[in-house]
Amino acid sequence: MNRRSVFSAIAALLAMLAVAITNLAVTPTGAGAQSGEFRRGPDPTLASISATTGPFATAQISVPASVAGFGGGTITYPTDTSQGTFGAFAFAPGFTASSANYTWVGPRVASQGFVVFTINTDSRFDFPASRATQLQNALNYLVNNSQVANRIDRNRLAVSGHSMGGGGTLIAADNNPNLQAAVPLMPWNSSSTNFSGVNQPAMIIGAQNDTVAPVNQHAIPFYNSIPAASEKAYLELAGQGHNVATTSNTTQARFLITWMKRYVDNDTRYEQFICPPPATSSTISQYRNTCPG
Repeated sequence: MNRRSVFSAIAALLAMLAVAITNLAVTPTGAGAQSGEFRRGPDPTLASISATTGPFATAQISVPASVAGFGGGTITYPTDTSQGTFGAFAFAPGFTASSANYTWVGPRVASQGFVVFTINTDSRFDFPASRATQLQNALNYLVNNSQVANRIDRNRLAVSGHSMGGGGTLIAADNNPNLQAAVPLMPWNSSSTNFSGVNQPAMIIGAQNDTVAPVNQHAIPFYNSIPAASEKAYLELAGQGHNVATTSNTTQARFLITWMKRYVDNDTRYEQFICPPPATSSTISQYRNTCPG
């Protein structure tokens, strides 16, 4: 090969290398197409987030009541290990209730790509502050001692719960600024309506006909006290009562999934379902928000 041929071959090789580097630079890497996103599963649609089962097969583990710091419960998790680790959240029951009253939460939300821990409390009569501590203890157990700890991203944790568990959810978020999101359902807390210390995105789901935790005394004042800079939303379920959280209500489940996806996974594909905000309808009597964007 003469010198001119050698130079031509080198030039051609350098051009191919430049194209390869350019393609590598613009191709999405990891799970998310944008930096900081943790996308799990296919592009969402209204039908997919409303479905009773998402794209991930799930399995469950029972945690005994003998575990320290809370009363045990049930962990539901995706069986897929090909997409990396998942975000996780703990869910606290309401007064006198147990995880058995919320059997929809684990399978429905975990099948969308989360590890979900529906917990029991040490006593069914524990008040919100105690439930807040137990939620944090449950998260610590999940990431440090559970059988699925290696499936969880410990930097993407959140809390949720119903009634006194919802009040505990807000207290836990107030106490731990490292949590990524909070979604209380029909929250009840008599000791304070001030949650101005909540600095993470919070969606409060209330029920229009709630007589146990009337929204004007609990959910709405709680929402109003959270700083707008934290990103927040208030969803009120039309015609529903306090115990709608124990049912697989589609609107309730859809927004719980959407909020967790948007803020625990930082998955901007889900922003379309909360911004622009949904209109009032036969299932939504009120919706207030700070509309991220």
